[in-house]
Amino acid sequence: MYDTGTNTNETKDRDMAGLWFGDFQIGQVFDHEIRRTVTEADNMWFCNATYNPAAIHIDAEYCKGTEFGQPLVNSIFTLGLVIGLSVQDTTLGTTVANLGMTDVTFPKPVFAGDTLRSRTTVLETRESKSRPNAGIVTFLHQGLNQRGEEVARCKRQALMLRREA
Repeated sequence: MYDTGTNTNETKDRDMAGLWFGDFQIGQVFDHEIRRTVTEADNMWFCNATYNPAAIHIDAEYCKGTEFGQPLVNSIFTLGLVIGLSVQDTTLGTTVANLGMTDVTFPKPVFAGDTLRSRTTVLETRESKSRPNAGIVTFLHQGLNQRGEEVARCKRQALMLRREA
């Protein structure tokens, strides 16, 4: 179903996997269960799909001479994966739109073979001034590798549907 941002009866009455605006509490933490091992193919596909020819991502011979010794997984792929791993528990079917992402950092590199998991903390909630059927939630997403090291972090603002009474 295409979501036009309006809360039709069909949308209101359907069970959603994601949480509604009123379900989020400041300080709430989600340690998302789904993990994902990143492959070399993921990285190559993403770099090809986004036309990113940077040798640090796609040229293993070049990377042997870098401080990392191997290709780095594209950081935008990493960010997308970290947020994607959070969707089932938080926003699946209840998001109107992403409004922005800020404070994006990548404290540690990600390599093919790393297994990532995601943690989400609710930082802020506020009612939408322009949409009575929605509110804005600010999330902190953290990506962690198999050693528990933080590899990505960002704040994301999402316009979330309200549950009708």
